[in-house]
Amino acid sequence: MNKNSSNKMAMASNTSKKRETVCIFGTGDFGRALGHKMIQAGYPVVFGSRSTQTSSLIPKDAEVLSHAEAAQKAAIIIIAIQREHYNFLTPLAEILHGKVLVDVSNSLKINQYPESNAEYLAQLVPGAKVVKAFNTVSAWALQSGTLDASRQVFVCGDDMEAKQMVMDIVRALGLTPLDQGSLLAAQEIENYPLQLFPMWKFPILLSLGLITFFFFYCLIRDVIYPYVYENKDYSFFIAISIPNRICPILALILLALVYLPGILAAIIQLYRGTKYRRFPDWLDKWMLCRKQLGLVALAFASLHVLYTLVIPIRSFVRWRISSRTISKALNNETEPLNTTNAWLSDSYLALGILGFFLFVLLGITSLPSVSNNVNWREFRFVQSKLGYLTLILCTVHTLIYGGKRFLSPSSYRWYLPNAYMLSLIVPCIVLVVKFVLIFPCLDKPLTRIRQGWERNPQYSE
Repeated sequence: MNKNSSNKMAMASNTSKKRETVCIFGTGDFGRALGHKMIQAGYPVVFGSRSTQTSSLIPKDAEVLSHAEAAQKAAIIIIAIQREHYNFLTPLAEILHGKVLVDVSNSLKINQYPESNAEYLAQLVPGAKVVKAFNTVSAWALQSGTLDASRQVFVCGDDMEAKQMVMDIVRALGLTPLDQGSLLAAQEIENYPLQLFPMWKFPILLSLGLITFFFFYCLIRDVIYPYVYENKDYSFFIAISIPNRICPILALILLALVYLPGILAAIIQLYRGTKYRRFPDWLDKWMLCRKQLGLVALAFASLHVLYTLVIPIRSFVRWRISSRTISKALNNETEPLNTTNAWLSDSYLALGILGFFLFVLLGITSLPSVSNNVNWREFRFVQSKLGYLTLILCTVHTLIYGGKRFLSPSSYRWYLPNAYMLSLIVPCIVLVVKFVLIFPCLDKPLTRIRQGWERNPQYSE
C-alpha cells in the first residue's frame, strides 16, 4: 500500500509540474496554430496583440494582452509576424532585453534581403537572444496534426542556452529539432521552404527532355515513315505503343545515370591520386540527386509494366493475331515451334521480371523508414551491388529484345536505328567502364586512395 501510494504521489507530482509560459506575438494563422499545439503540450500561452479583445479563433485557454504586458509574462517570445512589421519591437527593447526571441518568419523569395529575417531581428533588439525555428512547419500541419512530412525543425542561434530552450519546446510538441549552428545559418534555413523540390529539378527536367526527344524520334520512325512510304495510318500508336517504348528507354537510361557519376568520380580520383580534392560542382550536384534519378527511373519502369499488361486487350493486337490465324487456316499452313525463339522470348521476359523486382527493391530501400533500419554496409550492398545487377539484367533484357534486329537493314528507317538501340549507349558505357575499374591494377590504387593514401599530395586542399 505504501509503495503504491508513493508511486501515485510521484506520478501526480510529475503530471502537475507546469511548463514555463510562452508568449506569442501575432494572432494570425500560424501564431494561433502554434499556440494551440503548445497548450496541448502543457505550455501556458499568452498572446501579444495590438487588440486585446478575445476572438473565437484564439485558443480558449490562452490569454490575450498587449505586447508589453505579454512580454513581461514570459522568458520565451515567439515572433509570428512578418518582417515588415518588426519595427514595433524597437520601443519594447528594454522589456525584451535578455528574453529569447524565436523568429518563425519566411520571406517571399530566396535571398529577398541582404540579411536573414532572424539577423534583422537581432539588429533591432540587440539585447535579446534571437533563435530561428519553426519556419519549416506549416500552420495547416500544426492544426491538422499531419506532421509526418514536416517533423524536422531547423534551429539556429548564437546563444546555446536559448537554443536549447527552444529545442526543448520543439521536442515537447512531438517534433524533431535539428541544430544548424549559429544565427549565420538562418539565411539558408529561411531559403529552404522556398525551394521547390531542389533535388528533383534536374531529374525532372532531364526526364522531360528525354521524353520529348524520344517521342518525336518514335513518331518519325513508327508513324510518319509508314504513312509516307506505305500509306498506312499508325497514328493510334501515340496512345500506347510509343509510350510503351519511351518508358523502358527512360527507365534504363536514368538507371545508368544513377551510377555514371560514381564512375566519373572514380576516374577523377585515379587521375588526381587523392580523395582530398573537391569534385566539380556539376558532379557534386549530380551525385546528390542520384536517389531522385533512381526513383524517377522506377516510375517509368512501373509504367512500362502497366502498359505491357494491357497489350493483349488492344484492338490492334487482337486484329493482328486473328488475321494471322485466319490466314494460316485458309492456306492450311502450320507453324512449328521454334525453340530458339521460345528460349529468347522466355529469357527476355524472365530478365525483365527479375530486373523490375530488383528495381522495386532499390526503391524500397531508398525510403528513409527502411534505410534508417539498415547499417551502412547493408545499404551500400543493396544500392551498389544489387544496383549494378539490376542495370545488367535490364540491359541484357533490352539486348535480347533486339536480337537479330540490330543487323537487319529493315530496322533502320531513314537511316535511324530503333529507339531501344539508343537506350543501350549509356548503360553499356557504364557497365564496360565499371568492368575495367574492377581490374586489380585499377581497383587496388582506387581503394587505397579512398582510404586516405595520396599519390600526389600537392593536389589535396
